[in-house]
Amino acid sequence: MLASGALGQHRGLPVTAIITMTAKELETASGHAVTGTGSLVAIRDAIRMASHAHHYLAIFDDDGRALYLGRSKRIASADQRIVLIARDRGCSFPGCTRPAVWCQAHHVTDWVDGGDTDVDSLTFGCDLHHPLVGDGPNDWATTTTGPDHPQPGRAQWHPPEAVDPDRKGLVNHYHHPQEYLYQEPEDPEP
Repeated sequence: MLASGALGQHRGLPVTAIITMTAKELETASGHAVTGTGSLVAIRDAIRMASHAHHYLAIFDDDGRALYLGRSKRIASADQRIVLIARDRGCSFPGCTRPAVWCQAHHVTDWVDGGDTDVDSLTFGCDLHHPLVGDGPNDWATTTTGPDHPQPGRAQWHPPEAVDPDRKGLVNHYHHPQEYLYQEPEDPEP
């Protein structure tokens, strides 16, 4: 039924299953893939589902940053939304649990202020959090984390000065549960 194209569209995308997994999980055919709504699917089931589906490949670097996929128009393309679903998995507002299918593509730097509609300049904001961004004293701001940040290339949300005078940027970890795991520092000596 998904492959028939008869299910309509949602926010500009045809109804489809978007599943992400690592290359290692695909090679070993073990572990779990993540759907666009955050559900876990056994890798073997994901491979079986993909055997008769339209395929898209989104490639990310080792830090999870998507490859450049730009556009000169304000509205994100269907391809860009697919990459955002694979990368962000849902609303990027700190602590928000809403999945990607409930979100709008948000320009980290607003379009009217010269922001680009490039995949690395976009993130997801749900209908509740997207309108919070603005230039006023009670508005939130968004930026992209730098290469030295623990989650490089991700959107961070800066609260209004009334909430945090330093306006420290916050990243949503909810859709990336692996970020909650403690990583042992690599031992330089064997």
